[in-house]
Amino acid sequence: MNRYDLSGKVAVVTGGCNGIGAAVADRMVESGARVAIWDMDVSAPEARITALKAEDIRLFATDVSDLDSVSKAMSATEDAFGQVDILVNSAGIAGPTATVVDYPADAWRQVQTVNLDGTFHCCKSVVPGMVARDYGRIVNVASIAGKEGNPNASAYSASKAAVIALTKSLGKELAKSDIAVNCITPATAQTRILEQVSAEFIDYMRGKIPRERFVTVEEIANMVLWMASAENSFTTGAVFDLSGGRATY
Repeated sequence: MNRYDLSGKVAVVTGGCNGIGAAVADRMVESGARVAIWDMDVSAPEARITALKAEDIRLFATDVSDLDSVSKAMSATEDAFGQVDILVNSAGIAGPTATVVDYPADAWRQVQTVNLDGTFHCCKSVVPGMVARDYGRIVNVASIAGKEGNPNASAYSASKAAVIALTKSLGKELAKSDIAVNCITPATAQTRILEQVSAEFIDYMRGKIPRERFVTVEEIANMVLWMASAENSFTTGAVFDLSGGRATY
């Protein structure tokens, strides 16, 4: 396992109590960072999170779809740790599986609000401090669905395509500073988000991956750690695939 030195760095990981976010938070603490988890529900984090030392981790109940909630989490994080050097936007929802014609309008809006607006809110909150210190690393968790579009998952696909575009825009805006903004487009991982979709859809998603398995959260965390490290000093506004061979561009 490659190791990256995050000593002295403070990271925010949204949706960090479970799944991809929890794996990322765990690796970051192992690499020397202190981590603030912003999550809607902080009552039942994974065992890998509860096992971390209290001085290395803080959990803040945060609704990323609400800018005021994010602003409060930002203030609380700064009070606890002083600053934010790294942001990993991992919070997200899948929404129901349905055709565009049958897709509930309220569910469509909710998916966009959490996945896209939430990413925007968090970036908006952390960037001023990063600019002032001339250092920052932002990693947005998009999806291969944002590049290819999954049938019966239009809301999710559209939201993740928008996250990719947001990443590219922000990366260009901050390119003259030592702030890197990149995103990952993983294939499906076996996380709690699959509880929101049908078994048929899960089988369909697995069948699309040439490696014939889902990506693990640990594999995702491995890539995120480099993207969030000082070693990633040139690449920005980029998209990194973890698709198991599925990606076509």
